[in-house]
Amino acid sequence: MRPAAFENPAALSDALDAAGYLPDNGLATAAFLALRMQRPLFLEGDPGVGKTALAQALAKVTGAELIRLQCYEGIDASQALYDWDFPRQVLHLRAAADTSDREALEASLYDRRFLVARPILQALEHSPAVLLIDEIDRADDEFEAFLLEVLADNAVTIPELGTIRAVDPPLAVITSNRTREVHDALKRRCLYHWVAHPDFAREVAIVRRRIPEASRQLVEDVAGAVARLRTANLLKPPGIAETIDWTQALHVLGAAKLDPDSAEATLGAALKYREDMIRVQRELGSLLGG
Repeated sequence: MRPAAFENPAALSDALDAAGYLPDNGLATAAFLALRMQRPLFLEGDPGVGKTALAQALAKVTGAELIRLQCYEGIDASQALYDWDFPRQVLHLRAAADTSDREALEASLYDRRFLVARPILQALEHSPAVLLIDEIDRADDEFEAFLLEVLADNAVTIPELGTIRAVDPPLAVITSNRTREVHDALKRRCLYHWVAHPDFAREVAIVRRRIPEASRQLVEDVAGAVARLRTANLLKPPGIAETIDWTQALHVLGAAKLDPDSAEATLGAALKYREDMIRVQRELGSLLGG
């Protein structure tokens, strides 16, 4: 991706704000440097803090296509890079079964029209592009090594077709929920930023942006309660997405502020584990600031 026309981190921050994403200064600076230096951006942090949303917002403000690679246990290079369309190749063979030039027929099976581009190849060929590699911590070490090689060269070699190199390298945004440690070699290739939960004022601003019809008192009550829940050693502390969901649920029920009864009735919007819900229900008054 060519460097975007942002003069400084503040200009990028303003553009992201206008696109509906409210970054803090550190995150805006990291994103600005990734664009200017054409380096991958490695974002680590708890689930729900806005790592994926940043990649989406960056694609929007730069006019790039967002291409997402969702990582999971067992993912391999073919699922991230490319594959051959076997059914179409078989149909092609059947249609040309009477040809006398068998060598030419076999070669034609590996024509570009039979190649299925997966996210990484799509991002290398498309300009401009933001390549979101989501939850890299779910993948294994071998996939990390493959990814490191691709990011270093911004190119892939397909034995049957040759090397495909990006004319304008995509902006790679790699996210991790830190369910395991990602190897230092990959982190060294990237600009690193830890994405923390937003502070109270920014969280209120984010929620009010998303749910403007909710009362300010309700938004502030929920944001304060969520901040306390994040310090309660829960299995899954609520992220900003849960703050938005909880506020929305309460607003739908007609609540203008947060009280113990309405909080208990809607806890499922903020907490996702039974053990967390039981604990919070026992300590509801103190955790909600009552």
